[in-house]
Amino acid sequence: MSSTRPALAATHREITGKAVARLRRDGLLPAVVFGHGLESTSVTLDAHDFDLLRRRLGANALVDLSLDGKKARPVLIHDVQVHRVTQRPIHADLFVVKMTEEMIVDVPLVPVGESPAVDQGGGTLLQILEAVKVRALPDRLPQSIELPIEHLIDFDAVLRVSDLEIPRDATLLTDPDEIVAKVAPPRVEVVEVAPEAEAAAEAAAEAAAEAEAAGEGEAPADAEG
Repeated sequence: MSSTRPALAATHREITGKAVARLRRDGLLPAVVFGHGLESTSVTLDAHDFDLLRRRLGANALVDLSLDGKKARPVLIHDVQVHRVTQRPIHADLFVVKMTEEMIVDVPLVPVGESPAVDQGGGTLLQILEAVKVRALPDRLPQSIELPIEHLIDFDAVLRVSDLEIPRDATLLTDPDEIVAKVAPPRVEVVEVAPEAEAAAEAAAEAAAEAEAAGEGEAPADAEG
């Protein structure tokens, strides 16, 4: 039965070290294929095809990798190094999975909905956890988990891991009591008075007080002498 997973083609790579820069100039992406019980294999991928694929796929998505035209095997895009300026991939790690063995992965949390504490209260959403750890079979790995921020109705409300809806095919490994998100109240602006202005205000207040005291000490104009 044919797979509906996206496909990638790879070829064995002999070039390693700094010489791989030449491969990148030729439009090739250096990568490594590895897995439990397998020797690590250096390969190259079409850099453009890989970049398009990774942008289209979510986290923890499986890909059918064919090496040197042989039968494809399911792999997980384990890690991608990107150029710090162009953000294009410069190296990839591909993990060969066994479809009958569970895996432990980090699943990104995606905020959904609107928080009254943010929209109406002017607060700032603080997402403490960006992902949770789960265990599942390779074809049951969640690509993301929703973070229902509509439950953050005020500044005292918090969302915990236990509030997340975890797919039934996955086992949650992160502590359910961990706080995932909350809303910070808006900052109160404190207007600082310059020392010169503060000193001038104090001097003016003192002068007014002295003038008032002097006025109270003078005799009325119609008083008897």
